[in-house]
Amino acid sequence: MSDASPDQGISDQLGANIPYLRRFSRAMTGSQKSGDAFAAAALEAILADRSVLDDIDVKTGLFKVLYGIWASAGAPIEAGESGARAKAQARLASLTNNSREALLLHSVEGFSFAEVAMIIGVDQKEAQDLIAIARREMADSASGSVMIIEDEAIIAMDIEAIVGDMGHRITGIARTRDEAIALARADKPDLILADIQLADNSSGIDAVNDILQEMGSRPVIFITAFPERLLTGDKPEPAFLISKPYSVDQVMSSVSQAMFFSSTETLCV
Repeated sequence: MSDASPDQGISDQLGANIPYLRRFSRAMTGSQKSGDAFAAAALEAILADRSVLDDIDVKTGLFKVLYGIWASAGAPIEAGESGARAKAQARLASLTNNSREALLLHSVEGFSFAEVAMIIGVDQKEAQDLIAIARREMADSASGSVMIIEDEAIIAMDIEAIVGDMGHRITGIARTRDEAIALARADKPDLILADIQLADNSSGIDAVNDILQEMGSRPVIFITAFPERLLTGDKPEPAFLISKPYSVDQVMSSVSQAMFFSSTETLCV
């Protein structure tokens, strides 16, 4: 028999889900700073009143609290924010209310329609409708050229097909850091989709940082089998992150979100 208390069990579950709460929050805001601030506020609210998790599983309850804080704040722009990100935040007003968040919850975080409905406070049919609307609106919001940095040929071809079917142009596929830099110089991408570990043991993170340092800010999506290792809040980290194994919906949603915001933090190591 375990000696762990119920509160300890809840604390363990909260801790296990914090990286994914950060991922969702960062994707909503397009920013590590803002996203982590909302995630921290959700945790503080739960610590102040554990009853918000009554009659609901811990993960769903955690995201429900975060969403409530985000919705009540009105999706604010960071103080002093300007340029591409401010324009992207302004475009949020043109999207159907709750739709983008519902899409993220379902396609990236893996919540069922019923769980999405519970988190955002609507019925299940409305949640399904919002997700369908978000797919249309986000797909229509922006298109451009995408560079893929991935050393596994089958995965690279799969991502290429998914992103191409969305209407984006693929500039090419790079397997190493050096190949990625050369490809970016030959055809500057609007978005970079990069694996973390590359064929010659070089780093996709380093490749992306080299490209952005030379060519300026642009959306980046990282792919990794261990997202929790990259969502600690200890240093600059990606706002957009896909877990391996990924789904078609995850790739499509993340690409649409990243294109929509037109700018994102990257890892600095």
